[in-house]
Amino acid sequence: MYGALLLHSAGQSINEENLTKVLVGANVKVNDAMVKAVVTSLEGVNIEDVLKNAASQVVAQPAPAQSAPAQPTEKKEEKEKKETEKKDSEEDAAAGLSALFG
Repeated sequence: MYGALLLHSAGQSINEENLTKVLVGANVKVNDAMVKAVVTSLEGVNIEDVLKNAASQVVAQPAPAQSAPAQPTEKKEEKEKKETEKKDSEEDAAAGLSALFG
């Protein structure tokens, strides 16, 4: 596909011969079946339109959520757990004291 895009940007026709030349020039082992498949799949495709549509779709998609906010949530959960444990131990201590002075 990169070879086909290179041919397109150079204004050359995308055919098996030209694509094979690009691959040989890039020192890539040529698979004739793959070259034929790429050329066949691009027949009748307006590459300029595809590139324009691809660029607009990439810009329009929202950025993926970052994993960084997960850490504060974990810290918050740990803090809540410690506070709960602290309250439980204070309640146990108060219960013990009330038994002494009951």
